[in-house]
Amino acid sequence: MFLDKETFSTVIESTPLVSIDLVVKNKHGQALLGERLNKPAKGNWFVPGGRILKDESMADAFKRLTKEELGQAFSINQAELLGPFDHFYSDNVFGDEFSTHYVAIAYVLTLDTELEKLPLDVQHGSYKWFEIDSLLEDENVHLHTKWYFEKIK
Repeated sequence: MFLDKETFSTVIESTPLVSIDLVVKNKHGQALLGERLNKPAKGNWFVPGGRILKDESMADAFKRLTKEELGQAFSINQAELLGPFDHFYSDNVFGDEFSTHYVAIAYVLTLDTELEKLPLDVQHGSYKWFEIDSLLEDENVHLHTKWYFEKIK
């Protein structure tokens, strides 16, 4: 269930959001990152993902988020659990008046095939495949994204 702006603002201000982050790797060992269009982390390279909706199972959220963020649906059974991570931001999707706290559950999804149509202009303005060593050094890759690759390296 998606919430109206006023209700969602109250939720963000009052409680952590639970999300799934997609650590997507290709057969060459490169990682897919998107350049974020929205706060928090606007303008940074970040892994695809999004929040789990009320009354949505993690498996259903994974399938929905992979379809929305990668243009193709994948099953949670195709991924490996990396673990939970706390993400704290000083701003929120609507502005700077209050902070955002995510409990992000990260999954590693290793692809054998190419992604045909990555969705643009919703969450990400562009996508790029990064060498893992290079993304760890890139100042435009968000710290929270780097945490995932530090853990799997």
